[in-house]
Amino acid sequence: MASVDVNPFLMKDCLFQVEADQYEAHVSQVQFSPTSQTVTWKGLTPAAVFSFGTAATWVANLTFAQDWSTADSLSRYLYEHEGEEIDVTFEPVAGGPGVTATLIVAPGAIGGQVDQVATAQVSLGVKGKPVLDPIVDPEP
Repeated sequence: MASVDVNPFLMKDCLFQVEADQYEAHVSQVQFSPTSQTVTWKGLTPAAVFSFGTAATWVANLTFAQDWSTADSLSRYLYEHEGEEIDVTFEPVAGGPGVTATLIVAPGAIGGQVDQVATAQVSLGVKGKPVLDPIVDPEP
């Protein structure tokens, strides 16, 4: 069996683009998360047990700083485009392989706790599933 190399990364210089605008300065978390199930059917005998995996559904979890005083802030964008479908691009390492997806917009919270930066978290539905950029091997 072959040993497979691993290349972990640190989330510190990312790209997060919504349509044509870049919002990486607004967000502290972008995470695409799948949910799937196993469905089981049982008959009246011990041997009659059947399990099936379902296709995953995806959400994009965002955490962002609230900004209600900038006209094109992410806070206002999500508030003003509720229910619409938007195309996003996320590069966990700026300039590296990315993820593209169509998200269904939901607005975030307004306000927060005293003496804290006002942030909001949203889980935006993904239409279909995220698309991963292909890995391009560097030329030798």
